[in-house]
Amino acid sequence: MKYVRCILELQPLQPATDIFIAALSELGFESFEETERGLKAYIQEPDWDEAAFLGIPFFQNEAWEVNTRWEVVEPENWNAVWERDYKPIEVRGKCVVRAPFHKEPRDTEYDIVISPKMSFGTGHHQTTRLMLDYLLDLEVTGASVLDVGTGTGVLAILCGLKGAQGITGIDIDPWSVENAIENAARNGQNEIEILEGSMDRVAGRQYDVVLANINKNALTELMPAFTGVLREGGKLLISGFYEEDLPYLKQEAAAFGLVFHSYRVSDLWTAASFEKHEIPS
Repeated sequence: MKYVRCILELQPLQPATDIFIAALSELGFESFEETERGLKAYIQEPDWDEAAFLGIPFFQNEAWEVNTRWEVVEPENWNAVWERDYKPIEVRGKCVVRAPFHKEPRDTEYDIVISPKMSFGTGHHQTTRLMLDYLLDLEVTGASVLDVGTGTGVLAILCGLKGAQGITGIDIDPWSVENAIENAARNGQNEIEILEGSMDRVAGRQYDVVLANINKNALTELMPAFTGVLREGGKLLISGFYEEDLPYLKQEAAAFGLVFHSYRVSDLWTAASFEKHEIPS
């Protein structure tokens, strides 16, 4: 699937960069790259809405100057840029996410090798790091796990390395599905099931843990489906939203029997955990 890359040149950089990232995430942009001159933002081509993009009110703010342009990115181009710029990341000294061309790390508990193609989730974005950080603390041995919007498959792979069983990753993007299958095999996790499509693909199933690193609107829309596939007492971990959105998402989750447990923040991006409990009649 092709992506649209929006390039924003901002002066001054802050707080404009953070404000535009928040605004663009509301429009469904999946990935952001901060540059020396501003920001690059990526959205799947079918989700691109030029009018909505140009309608962002912050373009008219007198506190900064904005120059913008956009272009369609062929899937092949993403790898070339990524391989040029990509560096391994480390989470709490326990987990390393790296590319196939990087040296194997020493003394790390979980070594994950990822080649992203056009998929989101290399560990560099704050939301992916937050989810990895949560998973390092979560006991998943023998647990069944659903990874919604699996992207590169990195979260599902970490669950597999930690001993989870019955892992499923789903994504609407065929590039991500292909990529996640390849990455799972690359990390010795061939038993991870990767499905293309929406939550309908797993309707009727039950999981101990559901992961969803997607945007706020998608989280809101899918909250009933998350509850539907979670076992009683099951855990839901979500990210892809800002700290200011947490009260709203807590309210949405509570309406479907999901009890808030905790949250973590990195550069305003937020991850939160919930547990399913039956709603009293």
